[in-house]
Amino acid sequence: MVALLKTELSNFGEFEAYRCQLANGLSVIHQRVVGAPVVVDVWVKAGAIAEPWSGMAHFLEHMIFKGTDRLPPGMFDQIIENRGGITNAATSHDYAHYFINTTPADLPHTLPHLADLLLNATIPDDEFELERDVVLEEIRQSQDDPDGMGFEALMANLHPKHPYGRPVLGAEEVLMARSPQEMRCFHRAHYQPENMTVVVIGDIPQEQTLALVNEAFGLFPPAAICPRPVVTVEPPMNEIRRQEMELPRLGQARLMMAWSAPGVEDVRSAYGLDLLSVLLAGGRTSRLVRELREERQLVYEIGGSFSLQRDSSLLMLTAWLEPEHLGQVEAIIGDRLSHLANAPVTHAELTRYKRLLKNDYAFSIETASQIAGLYGYYNTIAEAELSAVYPTVLQSLEAEELQQMAEQYLSPLRYAAVVMQPC
Repeated sequence: MVALLKTELSNFGEFEAYRCQLANGLSVIHQRVVGAPVVVDVWVKAGAIAEPWSGMAHFLEHMIFKGTDRLPPGMFDQIIENRGGITNAATSHDYAHYFINTTPADLPHTLPHLADLLLNATIPDDEFELERDVVLEEIRQSQDDPDGMGFEALMANLHPKHPYGRPVLGAEEVLMARSPQEMRCFHRAHYQPENMTVVVIGDIPQEQTLALVNEAFGLFPPAAICPRPVVTVEPPMNEIRRQEMELPRLGQARLMMAWSAPGVEDVRSAYGLDLLSVLLAGGRTSRLVRELREERQLVYEIGGSFSLQRDSSLLMLTAWLEPEHLGQVEAIIGDRLSHLANAPVTHAELTRYKRLLKNDYAFSIETASQIAGLYGYYNTIAEAELSAVYPTVLQSLEAEELQQMAEQYLSPLRYAAVVMQPC
């Protein structure tokens, strides 16, 4: 995958940042943005896909902030806030990441503490018990969100074997059976330099950045041996996998449909399907929005999305509508997908949606935080340089190629669906 990409990368967009690897294997990416604050975003290949126990990666993200031998619980947040900075973290299937926003002058005083948290988290027994209640409450709140529940059910249908089908938050019964020692083992096994990327974007010189990162992240504790999950390749879907849910207090019915798409190993197809998702339901002039909402008024709203992931990406359509229109709307969507596979998109549509996505990309890299997130994400699922090829690959897509992608990946006979109705 990477070899193929490297031969193509030189022909596409210019990667403006500097990327290197420290002697211990840690990846570092730096880009100077004059006048900008400094963002440090540390990405770890330790998302839900890496966990042997569902929910461990997200729970660990909470526990990282419970301190080290040198930082009592809460001290890190206090240090960052006292210097006017902000910090936060997030976990998904392919990653966990932790960031601070600070000033160039404050970076030498904040970066060492972030590194200490990530490398030397102690995960105290008493804090583990307290924070588990916080995570369990987060799970309960997610179960009170109809769209969140529908999405989880949809992913379970689309990925019955792959970890992408498991909720990132995990399950209460699994988390209740876990111990602080198991979490320390998971942390020591995965928070190692070869699994991490430190991205520093802002108004700070490269030489100073590398010196600070090298000093702060130079010494990692020894790696632990932790059970590894068995990641099963999802077999091709050959049917419609449907789940129907009845929920109280549901104001409108939902129709959620999802197709599995190529992962980062095939970004050309992935970016092509990204374009098809906005052509179908990416705005007022898109095909399904115009027909189903504006002209026939069969839905209150319909939207599309595309998510690039490491192993397989996700194209999803969601409609909010009255229950009596569910069957008709699903049939129309299937018919329009068949048409997409049998006739090339028009030149006007191709031009419009290429321009829309390229503008979205330009808007998405305006701030230091956005740039750091983009580089960190791509370097976690592939290589950071790949983030620069998006506009050029997008522009090179032809109508006939998109037609073939629609035929191959957007079958009206092979997808996952969740239907939610009020009871």
